[in-house]
Amino acid sequence: MAAKFSDNPNRPPSIIHRRLVALAGGVGGAKLAHGLAQVLPPEDLTVIVNTGDDFEHLGLYICPDLDTVCYTLAGLANPETGWGRAGETWNAIANIERLGGPAWFRLGDQDLATHLERTRRLKEGQTLSQITGDFCKAWGISQKVLPMSDSPVRTMVDTDEGELAFQEYFVHRRCEPKVKGFRFDGVEAAEPAPGVREALESAEAVVICPSNPWVSIDPILKVVKTIDKPVVAVSPIIAGQTVKGPAAKMYAELGIEPSALAVARHYHTVLTGFVLDNADSAIESEIKNLGIRTLVTDTLMNREQDRVQLANEVLRLIGSL
Repeated sequence: MAAKFSDNPNRPPSIIHRRLVALAGGVGGAKLAHGLAQVLPPEDLTVIVNTGDDFEHLGLYICPDLDTVCYTLAGLANPETGWGRAGETWNAIANIERLGGPAWFRLGDQDLATHLERTRRLKEGQTLSQITGDFCKAWGISQKVLPMSDSPVRTMVDTDEGELAFQEYFVHRRCEPKVKGFRFDGVEAAEPAPGVREALESAEAVVICPSNPWVSIDPILKVVKTIDKPVVAVSPIIAGQTVKGPAAKMYAELGIEPSALAVARHYHTVLTGFVLDNADSAIESEIKNLGIRTLVTDTLMNREQDRVQLANEVLRLIGSL
């Protein structure tokens, strides 16, 4: 759980309040969101989370990115995988597999409780944002966490084997099919969840966390449509590779050399600032040539103090804009 701001030794001494919105999805996004939660007062941070990879499985409504962000902010995430719950057991899925059911999406016993209760409440007519807010209270999360929309948006991956739903491509097929493009089913009709526009309007700046640009951040940007505040992105690609996930593979298969520069180009129409790793310092000038302010620092978040350090670096860049 994030420490209270008044008791937090990680707070940058030069920054008192800086109201931010973080756009996040997946493990990398959750880690930076957690770092920001350590250095900002809870009321100054809103995390808007991708729901394009939500899906129904075993009759349950599952929100992988939303749960990863919430579990991480609450201090409940599995420290080894970055997703799922710490101290998890697997009795239910083992018995489902024994009975011949689909076990390719590994649901732990504690995690199942989240999906069961979410599904029950959705069937009663409650919205995803209402349920998420209540879950955050139950888990002791003080920051505001919002799904990007209460309406379903489904990320579809165009591959050399045909179009696949994202979790089918990502988990069941282990990212093996070659990617040709993406489609976000339902995005045209989707409205931002309650609180999303208000958070963006009141924010001083927006941070794009080091999440997959194609399937974690693009769906959020397509739902919110416009952002009229300074935007700083942190590259999820270091020295041509992603720490976790298929972003680098996607870039390569789409004919784009995977790099921090490719990420900056992906976002350049909305970017004010960009954070890249020391390993990529040689391409900083090319990113600057896009008209983007840059910061070169250590972006790998192996330990909790790395998350805090990167969050402080992001805040300092925002303060200089």
